Amino acid sequence: MVITLLLLLPVMLFLFYSFDPATDPFFPFCPFRAVTGLECPGCGSQRAIHSLLHLRLGDALAYNALLVAALPYIFLGIWLEWLGGGKRFPRLKHFFFGRWSALAVLLLVLLFWVGRNIF
Repeated sequence: MVITLLLLLPVMLFLFYSFDPATDPFFPFCPFRAVTGLECPGCGSQRAIHSLLHLRLGDALAYNALLVAALPYIFLGIWLEWLGGGKRFPRLKHFFFGRWSALAVLLLVLLFWVGRNIF
């Protein structure tokens, strides 16, 4: 699985850099938003990635602040699980993948989901 992801990563980065999800029909639309008219926690992620690849942090934050804020957490998880960081820092890995961390992430995602549709 790791090898597949590593092979797909350059292709995905090229697509997100070369094509703008805001204007190009190549990218899929959110089915939750299409049905309800509300934004899910992932809405705007494709546009945020495109903006980040073009070094437009302000635009990326406007599209999906949760994704931008979560990227360091995601990269840390990849390092701990797949790149050997967990062997060097087993306590950090245990904390990172522990029950309380999962509940904290779930709570943040739910708060973001509700908040972005209220404000």
